[in-house]
Amino acid sequence: MSATNFAALVPKQKVVWSRDVWQAARDQMFLNKFTGTGDGAMIQRITELTKTEKGEQVLMQLVADLTDDGVVGDNEREGNEEAMQAYSQIVNIDLISHGVKNKGKLADQKTVIRFRETGRDRLAYWLANRIDQLGFLALSGISFAYMNNGASRASTAFQSLAFAGDVSAPSANRSVMWNGTALVSSSTGSITSSYVPSYKMIVDAVAYAKTHYVKPLMSGGKEYYVMLVQPGTLAALKKDADYQRAVVQLALKDGANSPFFTGGTVTIDGVVIHEHRLVYNTKGAASGSKWGSGGTVDGTRSLLCGAQALGFADLGAPEWDEKQFQYGSQQGINIDKMLGILKPKFYSIYDKAVEDFGVVAIDHYLQ
Repeated sequence: MSATNFAALVPKQKVVWSRDVWQAARDQMFLNKFTGTGDGAMIQRITELTKTEKGEQVLMQLVADLTDDGVVGDNEREGNEEAMQAYSQIVNIDLISHGVKNKGKLADQKTVIRFRETGRDRLAYWLANRIDQLGFLALSGISFAYMNNGASRASTAFQSLAFAGDVSAPSANRSVMWNGTALVSSSTGSITSSYVPSYKMIVDAVAYAKTHYVKPLMSGGKEYYVMLVQPGTLAALKKDADYQRAVVQLALKDGANSPFFTGGTVTIDGVVIHEHRLVYNTKGAASGSKWGSGGTVDGTRSLLCGAQALGFADLGAPEWDEKQFQYGSQQGINIDKMLGILKPKFYSIYDKAVEDFGVVAIDHYLQ
């Protein structure tokens, strides 16, 4: 097939390829399983711009609990209503873009159509992976200047994203540390190899979230949270005797379908535990830049998430574009995706301070 046909895609055909990329990317995105359009979702997906005084912006709405006690008996109702406190969060948007190019006619023995398919697959994985990376970093309050394993990011492109400046460290009452026996105020410089996660950490983390009124997720009329952990964290939990006993009880209840036998996701004490390698950790950080007093201890930041832990502005499918190089002997494909990511904050009437709305960060040792 001649190279001329490579550039023969009409606009409608480009839309099809764009949608294919985005469909494949969403299917591969780990965080997509927690995404929904309502305020009850862990990650709220916003697909439309809202007209404001400053033009069109992506807004995420947070509604605080009511604080007044209302009226009793036949006392006056009119004039004693309470205004609901809504907090509008602006989700800044930007484009992320990437492309692929074949080596040339001689080196590339595949047809142009095959190159398109291969390019679509590789770009879809890239897009899914980078959105997951950014989402985990934003939830953890870690700058986009770093990889999810703590290493400095070789490419500084993500630091210039419009929403990179919105990344903020965990707020005071949403940041804790597990010292091996209890939750305490987070201080990563004091973490040691004894700060190993256990079943007690899960129990205490749920109690902490409920005490601080972190809005839970709802399913079937029941409240629950999602805990995102490193594979090493889940491995440590599986070695804990209390965790083993709790999971065995689930196995006795659920039989062969239990995660104890299938290796699937565990739901225990109102927490759905998901492991993923992109949960922030310090394994890739240089010695001296890790955690602990000398910066030599590896740690990780597990995330206990409730409703609206993250806002995700998703404005349309990626745009697909193609170009020829070297007098038509090389072909290239580029996609760009408009998006925005924000960990929302609000004034908590319970903590009397501005806090992260739907996530509690839990720092601990990672073997």
